[in-house]
Amino acid sequence: MPNGLGGLDGLDEACERVLAETGCPSVSVAVAAGEELVLARAYGWADVAAGRPATPGTAYGLASVTKAFTGLAACLAADRGLLDLDAPLAGEFAHAAPTVRQLLRHRGGFPGYYDFSYRPDGAPGPIDLARYRRQLHAPDGEFEYSNIGYQEVARALEAATGRELGALLREWVAEPLGLAGFAFGPVHPGPAPAAVRYTPDGRAYPPCREGHPAAGAGWATAGDVALFARRSAGLLAPGTAAAVLDAPAIAPGGKLGYGLGRVVQRAADGSVCSSHGGGMGGVAAMMIDLPGRGLSVAVLANSTDKSARNAVVAHLTGVLAPEFDPAHLAPVDEPDLPLALPAGRWSGEVATPDGAVPLALAALPDGLVEVRLADLPPVAVPAAASRRWDLRLIAELQLPTADARLNSPAFGLQLRLQDGGLTGRALAFKNGDREGFLGPYLPHPCELRRRG
Repeated sequence: MPNGLGGLDGLDEACERVLAETGCPSVSVAVAAGEELVLARAYGWADVAAGRPATPGTAYGLASVTKAFTGLAACLAADRGLLDLDAPLAGEFAHAAPTVRQLLRHRGGFPGYYDFSYRPDGAPGPIDLARYRRQLHAPDGEFEYSNIGYQEVARALEAATGRELGALLREWVAEPLGLAGFAFGPVHPGPAPAAVRYTPDGRAYPPCREGHPAAGAGWATAGDVALFARRSAGLLAPGTAAAVLDAPAIAPGGKLGYGLGRVVQRAADGSVCSSHGGGMGGVAAMMIDLPGRGLSVAVLANSTDKSARNAVVAHLTGVLAPEFDPAHLAPVDEPDLPLALPAGRWSGEVATPDGAVPLALAALPDGLVEVRLADLPPVAVPAAASRRWDLRLIAELQLPTADARLNSPAFGLQLRLQDGGLTGRALAFKNGDREGFLGPYLPHPCELRRRG
């Protein structure tokens, strides 16, 4: 074990145990110290059917860890005088035009969204992101994690540079930092072998296209990710590198903030930890940088289930960084609070690309809410609240739109009680991939009025 990492002598046994307990096909681990890679190991199978083992040279999908790369490219463009991080973007917006800085911080007013397509011909997916490119609130307000916002950053970056984002990431980021396994796109082009992506029950994912590649289409080895975390600040002007870690709190009073492509933890002693995780069909990734310790850690796994990733991260940080807050693993999750919706009935509509869809709700005893969507039979489901929402629920109801029928069979609501009415968004999505493959997550504005 390299000097200073003696506490990781049990890493092999820990990773092998985690894979056996979780059923995850493989995990790849890397640690960088200073700006050099000091540990790179891989365990399990990169391709189960072919019997191909994972190695430190195996590239994995990064999912949302890609956002840190896109954020770095935007900061590099700013340092080169090509992009103003604080200038309102050109174009039409439902509210005020956001800035690149606001979008990188997930404060551009766009909602959560993703779309995944598995068409065998490799063609772009049938869902058009433009149908959901609608701000649901004004920018620079509350934090809302949004892939749409990062795709808007890519649009601004490509317009400012005249270059396609994938080329910028290779030439501005991967090559200067020595990231030989990095790639950008729906599939890894090689020459490094790539890990096959798997569902939690072991089915292999086909190639996946998404309408927001700037937010999730990166590939890299664990060593690449660890080196990126340690070396990337060296590409930036000092003030810009500091701005990456200037991170307003994700939740009011919360411990974690979100900067320019990084989740940031600042301890009382002034020490900083930054990270970014990633998850999608067949991907569970984590990047952690500990500048005060001069260390970075990367853990990549090829399963949708994040259990193996989380367990290996816990093992590594328990030895290398006991100050690491496990909230980094799910920084935007909001715990449920008891429902406090008053008794009553509400009716209104969901605004979809295909037109308005009728919706009615009734608050029932014992925390249940009756949901009537379009002409479907009503269902009564448990509901809760959260810090941001007075009502949130999930029902097995199909939103009757062409996009939702493709692979989004569940229906969700996130609503606030305002002046007696309920406003927010309705969601069409697929609740996991224990059956089939992960489907799109489609937000729609929703407004309901009190009845009687």
